[in-house]
Amino acid sequence: MAIAGLDVLELAELALLLVAVGALSGFLAGIFGIGGGAILVPVFYESFRLAGVPLEVRMPLCIGTSLAIIIPTSIRSYRAHYARGAVDIAILRTWWLPIVTGVIAGSVTARYAPERLFKIVFVMVAWSAAARLLLSRETWKFGDDLPRGPLMKLYGFFVGLLSTLMGIGGGLFSNLLMTFYGRPIHQAVATSSALAVLISIPGAIGYIYAGWPAAMRYPEVAALQLPFAIGYVSLIGAVLVMPTSLLTAPLGVKAAHAMSKRTLEMAFGTYLFLVGGRFVISLL
Repeated sequence: MAIAGLDVLELAELALLLVAVGALSGFLAGIFGIGGGAILVPVFYESFRLAGVPLEVRMPLCIGTSLAIIIPTSIRSYRAHYARGAVDIAILRTWWLPIVTGVIAGSVTARYAPERLFKIVFVMVAWSAAARLLLSRETWKFGDDLPRGPLMKLYGFFVGLLSTLMGIGGGLFSNLLMTFYGRPIHQAVATSSALAVLISIPGAIGYIYAGWPAAMRYPEVAALQLPFAIGYVSLIGAVLVMPTSLLTAPLGVKAAHAMSKRTLEMAFGTYLFLVGGRFVISLL
């Protein structure tokens, strides 16, 4: 027996995989203040390959779906961190407009820029930060506190831009910037969870808009049509992943605040190293 060209057993395995990945991405959203997109995007890529989504539109469908799922998990994670008084509201006030501008620019750029370039940037940033965190080199920093004025706004713009192109909540970049400027890792994680809300909402809307023509170009691909998808957001992927990610996000927040500064740095450094490694493999 087959549904949309897939064996029922294959569909059941796919559904279980997405539910499990949702739980993991929600936990990571809470523990590191990231959206979990670095986990979701590669899993969605494999899932949509099995569902027969053409190569030309597979990656944007993965990224758009990832950004949509990050919305509720980042809101849940932010509220849990905010309740503990760990979020730096001043940074949010400075960054919200540059980040939203960066997200809009990212939605446009995603159509034209070579994918390879962003993977190289991602690996360079992730591995340099992983080395700093794992080796505990406190001397590796840009300054004693975050800058004021145009440079800070420019950082916000690039956090929004790069996050939108990679389908991640922005926590990776904002975490790195804050720790490179001497902010405590717990505060960086908490503030990043709030920034993920700013990035994921306009980002998901941008990918819905960008994906409208794809459904018309590939009428034979069920995974791109309503009610399975809206633009470049897979509704079936979101429905399977969201519930477990919402359940596990607060558990991640508890785990983050229970860890010592050094343990959290080691955990985040290891995570960055592994994520960077995945992109290196795809580049090779």
